Amino acid sequence: MNECPNPPRRWPRTGNSALVNATIGWHVFVLIGVALAPAAWPWWLAAIFANHALFTITGLLPRTTLLGPNWTRLPASPRNANAIALTIDDGPDPVVTPQVLDLLDAFGVRATFFCIGTQVERYPQLAREIVARGHALENHSQVHRHTFSVTFPRALTREIATAQRTLETVSGARPMFFRAPAGLRNLFLEPVLRKLDLRLAAWTRRGYDTRERNPHVVAKRLLDGLAARDILLLHDGNAALTIEGQPLILAVLPSVIEAARERHLRFVTLREARLDA
Repeated sequence: MNECPNPPRRWPRTGNSALVNATIGWHVFVLIGVALAPAAWPWWLAAIFANHALFTITGLLPRTTLLGPNWTRLPASPRNANAIALTIDDGPDPVVTPQVLDLLDAFGVRATFFCIGTQVERYPQLAREIVARGHALENHSQVHRHTFSVTFPRALTREIATAQRTLETVSGARPMFFRAPAGLRNLFLEPVLRKLDLRLAAWTRRGYDTRERNPHVVAKRLLDGLAARDILLLHDGNAALTIEGQPLILAVLPSVIEAARERHLRFVTLREARLDA
């Protein structure tokens, strides 16, 4: 029996973003300018630097769509009219993740876990448990490097594709979404994600629970103005601890879930929120 070497695509192919096309056009314009007026080279060089500064600053904005498609909220559709998504980053963690899974089970909530490939390799059973309990396992890079946003295309492809293979091999589920480490990226990322059939996902609200020790402050950041189609961000990996020594996510989740339900909102995974799901 012949196997299809390439599985069907889950995301439609898109072209370059307007900013990327503008950058290409700007470089062509500058090259023509240098050819026609070489004596003005300092101005042309300054123009290139200005353009590079623009897309560098843009890459520091996790929720921008200027560099390509980016889920900062769930798609607008009748199915998502009362839906929100809980996303959990940087795991799996051998201490925190099992407790998070038990807590989600107790509340009947399904979440989206953006996992790091090396963590999945260390704790494969936890990755399989995430999927077995009905949650979504998505790509958060293989190593979660702090230099991710200044990485060139070949290294980006290697980093993300390695995580893709790791997560699929361990869990049996092929990731559909990618979240950049700390949300930071550059203009090379979107073409890599298109090639790997992944969609970038950021968030609507985050609690900064990797450095804030007060669960009430984290909960307030997540809940103030909470509305349908919001994407919430918490962490099971690298979670800060409360003064009592409890991981922030465990202290915050019950109040967040209860408050969302009081507002008649329901939790879905990012996969469930897709328009063609």
